[in-house]
Amino acid sequence: MRFSRLAGLAGIGFVAILIAANLLLTTAGFPTPSEAASIDEITTVFAAESGSLRLASALLPTAWFLATIFAVGVCVCLRRDAHTRTDPWSLVGVAGVLMQSVVFTSVEATRLALTSAAQHNADGVAGLWGLYTALFGFNQVFLATALVGLSMFGIRTGAMTRWHAGTGFLAAALLFVTATTSPYGVGGVNPLALLGLVGWILWLVWIVAYSITLIRYPPAPSAPTDKR
Repeated sequence: MRFSRLAGLAGIGFVAILIAANLLLTTAGFPTPSEAASIDEITTVFAAESGSLRLASALLPTAWFLATIFAVGVCVCLRRDAHTRTDPWSLVGVAGVLMQSVVFTSVEATRLALTSAAQHNADGVAGLWGLYTALFGFNQVFLATALVGLSMFGIRTGAMTRWHAGTGFLAAALLFVTATTSPYGVGGVNPLALLGLVGWILWLVWIVAYSITLIRYPPAPSAPTDKR
């Protein structure tokens, strides 16, 4: 299988896992940083629904692995000429994908710590919830970085349509604004949290569109053979 096709399938798989994990959590009643919830409500949910959280968390290592394959596939497979230098915007995009995986690992670890605290030491729930919301909010800047870098790369290589690029830049703007205002959501709710949700949905649409581009992308021409 060509790596571009594999990377495209990885991108779609990444989106599918994210949707499945979030459906597990919302069905179980876990609050999101965009919802107003008291510490007592948070403690009750995290103490009672640890099974759903553990299952959702168990899916995420595969998601991060697939996201890396997708990002590298965009960076490598969409270059116009295999002999040209790597476009710096593609590296910006790959860095954004890798950083969001690193930071979201901390988000998920904090969420698991919330389960332990809710079950054994409720006094620590408030502090861990504040850490969780801060990490979750700041992580959005790395999503924005990936969107800008890989969208610019797609434009420069001619692999991306205008609507696709526009979706990426709009999502990046919404996520960056939400990340910037995330300190105001610690201990409460970020007033612009819904913008971040819209940006996240657009980010998923953007990945699926990019993945389809990778799957359909023609293979690179073979290097000429020296017959001397």
